Amino acid sequence: MAIPLFLARRIGEKYLDQEFKERLKRLHFRDAGHGYDAFGLHPDIVIYGAAITKWLYEKYFRVISIDNHHIPSEGAAIMAINHSGTIPVDGMMLWHDVLRQTDPPRCLRGIADHFVPALPVIGATFARGGIVGGSRGNVRALLNAGELLMIFPEGTPGIIKPFKDRYQLRRFRVGHAELAIAHQVPIVPVGIVGAEEQLPGFFSSKTLGKWMGLGPVPIPATPVPLPVRYRILYGEPIDVAAQYRADQADDPEVVSELAERVRSNVQSLIKRGRSERKGVFR
Repeated sequence: MAIPLFLARRIGEKYLDQEFKERLKRLHFRDAGHGYDAFGLHPDIVIYGAAITKWLYEKYFRVISIDNHHIPSEGAAIMAINHSGTIPVDGMMLWHDVLRQTDPPRCLRGIADHFVPALPVIGATFARGGIVGGSRGNVRALLNAGELLMIFPEGTPGIIKPFKDRYQLRRFRVGHAELAIAHQVPIVPVGIVGAEEQLPGFFSSKTLGKWMGLGPVPIPATPVPLPVRYRILYGEPIDVAAQYRADQADDPEVVSELAERVRSNVQSLIKRGRSERKGVFR
């Protein structure tokens, strides 16, 4: 069960400024005929999500959005992003940034591990805010509907890597590249700088990792994320349709080459973001 819609609307009315609320009324939204889209997204919950993340975005992490003109204003596309920070605050800040930087606003559709939509209470709220379970069928339907997808090709290994390995990208899974070729949609590389330092972990738990079905999981040195400064850097979209044929989605070498190209672009954005900042908190 998600948060009641009347309460979501009330929170949005209270915490969002008038200009933002007016813009969100023009949200890119495909009503399936009953107020929700085919995956459960509801505009009132998007507004609620924008309201509860606004303070984190503006005051706590003080997000700097760089080259957001590269965000597609319409049509299907895949955003491929580095993943870090122990807990997925990076996805939350990116979701808010895309909503804020696009007009009409676009709700970034996060592709999550299968267990996320099934989580009690929070799973339903995430679905109402645009999160979708990561099956191929779901992704295919979203792309066919012209949606903007958020994919972390590193997966869980990126978010649980040791602090000493910060900003060293893990291997990119190739699913995003295969889907982009098959559906002939662009890939937008995105680099996020700041999240690596939000919850530094100085030792790892093999026991916890085993319980979660993962490798050693870092244990944060602080109980809550530190107020690091986030930088979100958008790279120039890769025009997949102009460079690849749809049938090349079945060629492992072509798919791997594109995935590595995306990884290289994201790494370059990270390098740029780190060079431009004056410190972790500035």
